Amino acid sequence: MHEELRAALAGLLDGLPPKQAAQAVDRLIANYRGRTPTDAPVLRDRADVAAYAAYRMPATFEAVRAALTAFAARVPDWSPATHVDIGGGTGAATWATAATWEGHHSTVLDWAQPALDLGRELAAKTLPDTTWQRQTIGEGLTVPAGTDLVTVSYVLGELRPEDRHAVAAAAAAARAVVLIEPGTPDGYLRIREARTQLTEAGLRIVAPCPHGDTCPIVPGEDWCHFSARVSRSSLHRQVKGGSLPYEDEKFSYVAATTLDATPAPARIVRKPQLRKGQVLLDLCTTDEGLQRTTVTKRHGTHYRKARDTSWGDDWS
Repeated sequence: MHEELRAALAGLLDGLPPKQAAQAVDRLIANYRGRTPTDAPVLRDRADVAAYAAYRMPATFEAVRAALTAFAARVPDWSPATHVDIGGGTGAATWATAATWEGHHSTVLDWAQPALDLGRELAAKTLPDTTWQRQTIGEGLTVPAGTDLVTVSYVLGELRPEDRHAVAAAAAAARAVVLIEPGTPDGYLRIREARTQLTEAGLRIVAPCPHGDTCPIVPGEDWCHFSARVSRSSLHRQVKGGSLPYEDEKFSYVAATTLDATPAPARIVRKPQLRKGQVLLDLCTTDEGLQRTTVTKRHGTHYRKARDTSWGDDWS
């Protein structure tokens, strides 16, 4: 799906002057999260949507795909037949879902008709089994009974507190829920709040947390987040610049389900530190909360495994 998405985005800014596209991206990034009432989406027209999609869709896709991959590892024999993407906009999370599982029908719900129109256009050849539906994202929102999977990516920060609560409540009616927010302290707090709501609704947490108990992180001292590598295309550099061929998208997430699934014994919550003959791993564990473990050459296969691990991987 990565190359298919890049190809779909390739002609997106044809006819839109690069300077105008870059200015639109700067304005939208500055204003997109946290100040938008549910009846006034920031993405107002096709120019806005095209500029924002060109810049943000690849990063959102990679972050959501990383979260879905972590969840899928805990339910290896399951795949969704129905998927609802709440606040899905141009559909990055729907592309990520298609990169993780096959054979499902997706419904993208969003309040911005220009975003839905562009998402439909981009996905027409690759994701034909997708419905694009205009819907207010907030109080009164529901998902169809029997929905297998709900994704909510980079949406909660746009909403008033009461609407965030309504979205999490709607998502909790599905068999599986994956919520993704920016990997910032505020994004983590929104995920933490939604995590509590999901457990209170009877879902079990399976990623990234190794347990469903209270998060051991002290708010204000640290935050739980992960990183996904995003290749920068020429289109991306056109709208935002940057000399490196990649960027790292930081994100926070939680995955919960009613399925018979168990979390990993531990999760690597920081980039592993390689030392001569040893690897330092910062872990969130089932029974001991946050801890650092040192894996040395004396540990044999565990040492070789530790050298190959990445931030966000399971550990056992």
